[in-house]
Amino acid sequence: MRILLTLLAIAGSLWADAQSKYTISGFVRDSATGETVIGASVSAGEGRSVSSNQYGYYSLTLEAGTYTLSVSHVSFFTDSRSIRLTGPTPLNIDLKSKSAAMNEVIVYSKRRDANVRNAQMGKVDLSIAQIKSVPAFLGEVDILKTIQLLPGVRNAGEGNAGFYVRGGGPDQNLILLDDAVVYNTGHLFGFFSIFNSDAIKNVSLIKGGMPAQYGGRLSSVLDVAMKDGNSQQFTGEGGIGLIASRLSLQGPIVKDKASFMVSGRRTYVDVLTKPFVSKTSTARGSGYYFYDLNAKVNWRFSPKDRLYLSGYFGRDVFRFVNTGRSFSADIPWGNSTATLRWNHVFGPKLFSNTTLVYNDYHFEFGATQNDFRVGLYSGIRDGNLKVDFDYYPAPQHKLKFGAQSTYHKFIPNLVSGSQDSTRFSPSNAELKYALENALYFQDDWDISDKVKINAGLRWTQFSQLGPYKKFERDADGNKLDSTVYGRNEIVKAYHGFEPRLTARYQVNASTSIKASVTRNLQYIHLVSNSGTTLPTDLWLPSSYRTKPQVLWQYSAGYFRNYNDNTWETSVEVYYKDMKQQIEFEEGYQPNVGDPEEHFVFGSGSSYGAEFFVNKVRGRLTGWIGYTLSWTWRKFPDLNGGERFPAKYDRRHDLSVVATYELSPKWKFGGVFVFGTGNTTSLPERFYIINGVLTQEYSKVNQYRLKPYHRMDLSATWTPKPFKTGRYKSHWVFSIYNVYSRLNPYFIYFDQQGSPLTNDLKVQAKQVSLFPIIPAVTWNFKF
Repeated sequence: MRILLTLLAIAGSLWADAQSKYTISGFVRDSATGETVIGASVSAGEGRSVSSNQYGYYSLTLEAGTYTLSVSHVSFFTDSRSIRLTGPTPLNIDLKSKSAAMNEVIVYSKRRDANVRNAQMGKVDLSIAQIKSVPAFLGEVDILKTIQLLPGVRNAGEGNAGFYVRGGGPDQNLILLDDAVVYNTGHLFGFFSIFNSDAIKNVSLIKGGMPAQYGGRLSSVLDVAMKDGNSQQFTGEGGIGLIASRLSLQGPIVKDKASFMVSGRRTYVDVLTKPFVSKTSTARGSGYYFYDLNAKVNWRFSPKDRLYLSGYFGRDVFRFVNTGRSFSADIPWGNSTATLRWNHVFGPKLFSNTTLVYNDYHFEFGATQNDFRVGLYSGIRDGNLKVDFDYYPAPQHKLKFGAQSTYHKFIPNLVSGSQDSTRFSPSNAELKYALENALYFQDDWDISDKVKINAGLRWTQFSQLGPYKKFERDADGNKLDSTVYGRNEIVKAYHGFEPRLTARYQVNASTSIKASVTRNLQYIHLVSNSGTTLPTDLWLPSSYRTKPQVLWQYSAGYFRNYNDNTWETSVEVYYKDMKQQIEFEEGYQPNVGDPEEHFVFGSGSSYGAEFFVNKVRGRLTGWIGYTLSWTWRKFPDLNGGERFPAKYDRRHDLSVVATYELSPKWKFGGVFVFGTGNTTSLPERFYIINGVLTQEYSKVNQYRLKPYHRMDLSATWTPKPFKTGRYKSHWVFSIYNVYSRLNPYFIYFDQQGSPLTNDLKVQAKQVSLFPIIPAVTWNFKF
């Protein structure tokens, strides 16, 4: 609290220095829907500009006089107006969406040069229109698969929605949906993400120079904001595809005051295949499907106050039945989130947002055979409260500060079972609890026309809490004694400062140089085993045995725009030094015990260069991204203590994305990707000992699979709309993996013959998932 009060005092002194000036402030909104616009640039001339925040609010303090106020955003027409500032001026600005204009010529009255002007490094904002223009796997538009096409971001495997950023693991990405942390982002065993593009308003990825408002992860932030709901009129949109259909509805509850949005999606492979399953089949009753639901309501109950209530609920449901053996298995898993936010404008210069979040991820497995049943449950639940302030003391400063607290409940493995009337719950079912707190302060400061910095400091504290039983062990790991901690009693506590600094030097109007240094701490960890094919990954807290992960990241970049900002180019280099990295000990096999007992700890490093060329205007748009990188790990207890490449190390990664608008009716898209093969450990020698085939493995990740590459194409046909113009539709025809490249998914060793008859043959074979796959989707809007 002393730190926070000191920061408030500093902010107050800056506010006092600016009393002789006047402030213009308000919200930037979409004129057609009433949705707030995130990241719109509000400018009154060189050195006098600000961006709207996550809720569309802006504040600009100027000397009295007459100004031309220009408001711009890549997805909207620029609004320019003359204002005479003689006192505090509230002004809400409505922008006209470019997508809403049918046959108008787009005139750019302001150059799109935010990538050069901003101090932030490694940040990419993607519009939903961009995401929907990329060819989609099985016709399902996927935010995370589009993110994988950016430099520095690589996929987690063939068709998988998971991603790795600059050599970091999957648990090192902070993924937020309306401020709620998402712990598992996959549907269909990871092949689709949980994000329904029809429900999403904005997507921002930060892979370097993370601002102080974010924390708890080492590698990146993916901040996803849901639509608020159309406050002007009732609208709907949806689509029918090969494996799933979706429908979104939104509209006013009270026009200009309250609105709602609800969006649902479900696969129906189980329904389509049911008629083809024989009534005598032993697998009758088996099936798989997933569904998700996004919902949001908001209410502006005064010019200074607005409430948002949003939620997400998604489930994957897999059921296997073998009637011949009286066996059945049910495997449901999924996420639930709820976010309540209150925006309040204290004055023209001070904006606050108070957020209450609940999120739950869980995985269940239940199996029954005859009268015996066994169940496994794991997951994580959070309750989070945070308050954030935006303060605009002067055009050169935008301050942001706040605090947050999160209570974690970890469920590593909860086993239960029954037979006849007997029920059991083994003693290895152990819950874990933790409390995570943070304070932060940051200043986006224009020192001069050429120099701009974003400086921040974050302080975090993490406590493992009881109830918990802590065991004392001897040198061989045998339990000697124990200490019992009561409810909410601190077992182990950690804390630390996380400085963040990014700087920009503007060489000229089209060129800038940027650099950043950040320190991050991560207190919760993902326990994953490469041998599993179900989402059985576990989240565990830092504890008296497991220390928090630590990162120092250094990066620098050169940014240059060409041809009146039609082309954006950049080169970024980075180095990441990671401590307290976690892996499993050699020979570990998943079990229901405490996984912490099988952890080993070491260090890691990642470094590389990212090249990006982006064409943002014209009929032909798209980008080329190339990454050259190295990612290493070193563990005293693995690989004989020698350094080895991480499983997500990839030397070369290339993505080419293009969209061409032939006419108002036809638009074409294409994607080509190439990447160095994944690292893997393989058996090098086979022995027959006492009639049993025994394998001797290579060093850790000594081998690589074949390179990964494929091409996807799509064509979008938009027929003439209905006479009223309100009902519109378009067809998307896509081909995934056009030349049917059989990319490696994993390698296994096939055995033929018998070691007892001396005719045993062992052969390595490759498993591939997806050949060429055509798809068609009908999308509609009204």
